[in-house]
Amino acid sequence: MKTYSPKPREVQQDWYEVDATGKTLGRLATVIADHLTGKRKPQYAKHVDTGDYVIVTNCDKIRVTGNKLTQKIYYRHSGHTGGLKQRTLQEQLDRHPEEVIRKAVKGMLPRNRMGASQLRKLKIYQGAEHPHANFNPKPLPGVDK
Repeated sequence: MKTYSPKPREVQQDWYEVDATGKTLGRLATVIADHLTGKRKPQYAKHVDTGDYVIVTNCDKIRVTGNKLTQKIYYRHSGHTGGLKQRTLQEQLDRHPEEVIRKAVKGMLPRNRMGASQLRKLKIYQGAEHPHANFNPKPLPGVDK
């Protein structure tokens, strides 16, 4: 008996949609990362991108627990001396709320080219509207409040 190995052309990639209103950031990010990598599919293989596309709407209405709004800090560096910048989670949600979810999901993906291609399948929007309605996205399973 031979071991089954999925081929990239055999993988069916579905489109899923989730409304982030009132959802906890970390719990939502883990479910999204599982769908992007394809770990919830029976034909999952870690060397083949078997993941699905995920659309996140209302990303600015995400919820966090505890004092993370004031204590969680996002860092970035310009590459120049003294170029370290920092923002709290509240400031990041006010300026670029889609980057909060993108960064949380990116930390759960592999650190290689396949992780980068999986992250490109994540579409994040602030409002309830998105331009991917023609793909008929299904509701994302496994997401609770």
